Amino acid sequence: MAFPPRFKGHRILSIEASSTSTDEPLHTLEFYLDYVCPFSAKLFKTLTKSVIPYIRANPQLASRVQFIFRQQIQPWHPSSTLVHEAALAVQRLAPDHFWSFSAVLFEHQANYFDEKVVNEPRNATYARLAKLAAGAVPGLNEHEIYKLLEIKEAGAEGPKNQGNAVTNDVKTIVKMARLVGVHVTPTVVFNGVVAGEISSSWTEEQWAEWLEKNIV
Repeated sequence: MAFPPRFKGHRILSIEASSTSTDEPLHTLEFYLDYVCPFSAKLFKTLTKSVIPYIRANPQLASRVQFIFRQQIQPWHPSSTLVHEAALAVQRLAPDHFWSFSAVLFEHQANYFDEKVVNEPRNATYARLAKLAAGAVPGLNEHEIYKLLEIKEAGAEGPKNQGNAVTNDVKTIVKMARLVGVHVTPTVVFNGVVAGEISSSWTEEQWAEWLEKNIV
């Protein structure tokens, strides 16, 4: 699927940014992940700690594949939307840190599970997420993040149900997922086709075997 340029932080090349190669990767791995899904967290950790380093260390693979993080909001966990909005706010202000902030969100995901937010006002959750982002991303201002997330109280004209400053980005990522029919998290898509055999429990060895067969 086409990739909106404004979400550039979601894309990461398997080659290092300092590489002089100008060739586009031949293969694309897309990962549909939800920040409050434990299985998504498990896959993301394996991806960033094992799979990407393995590919970058292998010259035959490194220039041939790119990765795209696809945000997949799971609405049966209401906080999922809020956490994904925080990631979209970071993507807007500091796109180069999107993946690193995603790692922080997964690390702290239990703080946003249903039981942790059930009695918390929405803006209070946003405030916690803004503070987390500011502590994780160098130079990021907590108040600037919060401004993108905050829901304003109704004025004299009454409520307008307009959402916040990243609502339109939420609409876009939801539409993209609906167009390909993704439901379960995590879901891995390889070159436009769901790779149902890939599991969040895969080891580095299983990933290496799969990559050697498919990245050609």
